[in-house]
Amino acid sequence: MVSKAFSMGLFGMHAFKVEVECDLSAGLPAFDLVGLPDAAVKESRNRVRAALKNCGFDFPVSRITMNLAPADVRKEGPVYDLPLLIALLKATGQLNVNTDDCIFAGELSLSGALHPVRGVLSMAIEAGKLGYTRMFVPAENAYEAAVVTGLSVYPVPDVFTLIDHLRGTKPILPAAPYHSDPKNQPPLPDFADVKGQAQAKRALEIAASGGHNVLLIGSPGSGKSMLAKRLPSILPQMCFEEMIETTEIHSVAGLLPSNTALIETRPFRSPHHTISGPGLSGGGSIPRPGEISLAHNGVLFLDELPEFSRSSMETLRQPLEDGVVTVSRVNGTVSFPCKFMLVAAMNPCPCGYYGHPTRPCTCSETAVARYLGRVSGPLLDRIDLHIEVPPVDFRDLSNTAKEESSASIKVRVDAARDIQNKRFANTGITCNAQIPPEMLHEVCRTAPAADALLKNAFEKFGLSARAYDRVLKVSRTIADLDNSRDIEARHAAEAVRYRTLDRKYWTR
Repeated sequence: MVSKAFSMGLFGMHAFKVEVECDLSAGLPAFDLVGLPDAAVKESRNRVRAALKNCGFDFPVSRITMNLAPADVRKEGPVYDLPLLIALLKATGQLNVNTDDCIFAGELSLSGALHPVRGVLSMAIEAGKLGYTRMFVPAENAYEAAVVTGLSVYPVPDVFTLIDHLRGTKPILPAAPYHSDPKNQPPLPDFADVKGQAQAKRALEIAASGGHNVLLIGSPGSGKSMLAKRLPSILPQMCFEEMIETTEIHSVAGLLPSNTALIETRPFRSPHHTISGPGLSGGGSIPRPGEISLAHNGVLFLDELPEFSRSSMETLRQPLEDGVVTVSRVNGTVSFPCKFMLVAAMNPCPCGYYGHPTRPCTCSETAVARYLGRVSGPLLDRIDLHIEVPPVDFRDLSNTAKEESSASIKVRVDAARDIQNKRFANTGITCNAQIPPEMLHEVCRTAPAADALLKNAFEKFGLSARAYDRVLKVSRTIADLDNSRDIEARHAAEAVRYRTLDRKYWTR
């Protein structure tokens, strides 16, 4: 007799149904597991055997063959522990219930308790699409799976509780559907804490309003990191679809906190400069998301940009353009979404004081040129706003007056985003930074004076076609903040000013 239980597997961000089959036959006792299992799946045999015995069930003394179908797709992780146990109990007659409408997923401890697994949200979404009505997952994973409508998700603390529920002796209450509660959101660092730096704050407001990339250049202690860490506090609230996408990525990566339904605040990722290229873009024999995907719908902050390896920095170029990173392996090709705002910070030279008004720079011209040369021109070309962050004056530091708060800045950002939401309704575009080339001149209409100013800047500064397009998009955002239908000369002039800093440092 062959018994079955159903589970889900993961490849990248996509889940697929796995049919767990169990056959008992005469012969020498053995426990064979087939269907391209990895080492973690093979070890499930020992966990299932110990959990069954410690929970008081009989382990059959016969030849056991377990198959994970489809057999030509590699399976990884301990997610199949629970369905393997259910299929074995059904094959031995110790559990006589119909589970054809159920999905099981979870890692077993030797005592029969269930531990959380990664990727449950993706599994629940796919289970709902395939028409399954019940899903049994570890209690810590139940909140994220309960986001899916039409699927009853049951939090399972241990094997005893699950078997009692399936037999109908002691039902488990399904997890409550997700409801957002703004009070549960953690407080974010506030711009009111930043003294001075009015120009940098203005640039970050523009960046937040249009989803633009930013480069902050300044001496040590000028507040670059402090400014960057406060950017999420003025970004618009994520919509439900963005929350789902963001949570799904973190769930697949195994970084979603226990008992978390959805990630409601935009992610802020700040990897160390020693990170590798695959660490940024994603990788592994079965690819998992990297830092640029974990920053999807949020901010990727690269502090000390020139200290990153050249290969790591260059992996950013295509994702910055496409909003998707593709990882190819022998087992297949996986694409991860990565629409993020890049915020990079750097010193102007190795000692950090080139151009400082009071402290002399101790670096040679060659050392400065070598240091700046670590950041390539093509990467600079993809960063919309280049901001110089000067040292803070003592007058600003000692000023006891309160600076403008993130809440008041966010009001202006939200107003500009509302204009963009109406402009790009039903197009899939969420901000000005994502304007495609075919829509650029239709959306970014310029007044004659602005057109003349942009023409002069293009010729004087030798802007590339990409740089010109990005200046237009920033001009559009500044006009939206000004609630202006067309791009006026003052909007274009401010946008051009944010593209001239590379001429100061990188033309040495």
